[in-house]
Amino acid sequence: MSVNDQIANSYLDSLNRHMALFSKMADYHDESIALLKQCQKTLQAGGKVIWFGNGGSAADAQHLAAEFVVRYKLERGPLASMALTTDTSILTAHSNDYHFNTVFERQVQALCKPEDLVIGLTTSGTSENINLALAAANEIGAFTVALTGREGGVVKDIAKLPIIIKFDETARIQEAHMFIGHWLCEAVDLLIAEQNK
Repeated sequence: MSVNDQIANSYLDSLNRHMALFSKMADYHDESIALLKQCQKTLQAGGKVIWFGNGGSAADAQHLAAEFVVRYKLERGPLASMALTTDTSILTAHSNDYHFNTVFERQVQALCKPEDLVIGLTTSGTSENINLALAAANEIGAFTVALTGREGGVVKDIAKLPIIIKFDETARIQEAHMFIGHWLCEAVDLLIAEQNK
């Protein structure tokens, strides 16, 4: 088989795996509604939505925080949200002086309040820096959510609301996380538009 044939097959194989997962995304409807309700409660209480993850999930965390602060589709005021993956001085100082496993935990301890919503993204559910940060948020009294995958890993027993994408491929799990994240942004926009009528 030629390289061109392999590439063509790879594209279609990736699409088929994506479609196989997304054909089951309705299974996460109730959990996503629970996430939306908690997000609404947090924002109404003057809290903020805090996101964090590693690698591609770090990029997703930043992306979703930006959708809240700037806008998604509808014109509205800014919503309080932040990603713990964007301050290179904090990330490098903490990792150099202490340990990377506690890089998000330290920021949660510094920045999180009981009225906040704290969302950790980990496709494996076993990332210690995610798990320690969610545990720290629980101690503060914030509401914790894990967007995770596979069988949920350790994080499913830490987060108050684990949303476990039951699939084994990292890229597909991340695509599902972004679907839920983008839907959350859309739904929050609709709630705000309704309140402003």
